[in-house]
Amino acid sequence: MPAITTTDLTKRYENETAVRDLNLEVQSGEIYGFLGPNGAGKSTTINMLMDYVYPTTGEIRILGLDPHQDLVDVHQRVGILPDRFSVYDQLTGRQHLNYIIDSKSAGENPTDLLSRVGLADAATQQAGNYSRGMQQRLALAMALVGEPDLLILDEPFTGLDPHGARAIRELVEEENERGATVFFSSHVLGQVELVCDRVGILNEGQLIAEGNIGDLRLETGVKATVTLTVEGLSSGVVEAVRSVESVTDVTTNGAELLVKTGQSDRRMELIETVEQNGGTVKTFSVREPSVEEIFISYTEAETGPREQ
Repeated sequence: MPAITTTDLTKRYENETAVRDLNLEVQSGEIYGFLGPNGAGKSTTINMLMDYVYPTTGEIRILGLDPHQDLVDVHQRVGILPDRFSVYDQLTGRQHLNYIIDSKSAGENPTDLLSRVGLADAATQQAGNYSRGMQQRLALAMALVGEPDLLILDEPFTGLDPHGARAIRELVEEENERGATVFFSSHVLGQVELVCDRVGILNEGQLIAEGNIGDLRLETGVKATVTLTVEGLSSGVVEAVRSVESVTDVTTNGAELLVKTGQSDRRMELIETVEQNGGTVKTFSVREPSVEEIFISYTEAETGPREQ
């Protein structure tokens, strides 16, 4: 049974359509990244999933339940880190956790949860004195209460330094290994690439692409870059490499040969071509297109993806 299913999900306001005919299926046990530029409709979608906002048309199922009719059951089984989370300034971190633990009749120790997100030393501090990053981690600890079957995280990396972002990645992976499905939106695309099984790209309220990173690389036509350090680099070597099938561009930087190709797994052919034409390859590396490059290819102003 899918963890999340939406069918023709639409949310219209008086002068705009925030989400249009969204058909989404997130499988149980996967980590799904929900991407899109600001204003694409990501937070509106999450608000509809949690019944904070009621859709204009369409259907939603969360763990097989209707979040409007089965609101209590859904919230018992789902952990949510909402966008623009705010704390109760006068309550401590531990008091925030105790409130959620009581509301879910869960048995966790609040100190253990705060330790998982790196806030054990701040458990008795008033949350109003927390930094933005600390408040974000507190919200995540609250989302973990009750070992939820589904974690919905809206921009979980906001306000975090690189150490904090790594801690969130590790925690997401731990929860997934426990069996939880993780659905999160983010604009921190480098983090998405490190943890997601699949991603969906939302633009102007519509899902315009979906799949694993490898599939999306192929669909966009964004090229990998193979960098070879060549002894005896000559114009003849450059022209020979340029003629290799799937190579779209060749540039040089001193002894380096930078090759853009749609098939990075053909690097041995590139090495052989260099050496057959008088060069000697000393080192080589491959840089696959990043999630950011894929994202830009899908969401830029021109119609359809562009080739790079």
